[in-house]
Amino acid sequence: MLITTSRKPSQRTRSFCKGLVRVLNSSYINRGKMSIRDVLIKSSELGNNTIAVVSEMKGNPSRIDFQNETGEVIFSMDVTVGIPNSNASSKGRVQSEELKLRSEIPELNQLGNILDIPPFKEDSEIKNILFIRTGDEKNKAIIEFIGSNGMETGPKIFVKEWRT
Repeated sequence: MLITTSRKPSQRTRSFCKGLVRVLNSSYINRGKMSIRDVLIKSSELGNNTIAVVSEMKGNPSRIDFQNETGEVIFSMDVTVGIPNSNASSKGRVQSEELKLRSEIPELNQLGNILDIPPFKEDSEIKNILFIRTGDEKNKAIIEFIGSNGMETGPKIFVKEWRT
């Protein structure tokens, strides 16, 4: 998957995207003046069939649109994010090639297909997991990443709403 941003992203949005690249084993390009069509062409050149466009509001990441190779939005989430500070790396890293999806919300299992992440087997160790858990009244879901040492690492994504 290729991750990119809206036209002029803030530093916070770029940091969030780089955090996603780290845990999802994806590619990132700074969009700049590129159109979505240009991004799709670049994605195809890199061998990706999905792109994630991170949009922002008031300098903070606010939505992630997942698009297929034709540019059709296949899944969209309205989000707020938690970006770990620099000393969070001491908590451990996600081994992205071993990442598994564990979801408490069946409707969000499709993220595993979009991100090409296999499901978590209940008898497995709790490590290298993209964990989607039920949120609260403000956020319908919370997406967390569990590192190779079994501890939470960043980024944390609070999902307000999603659309397919």
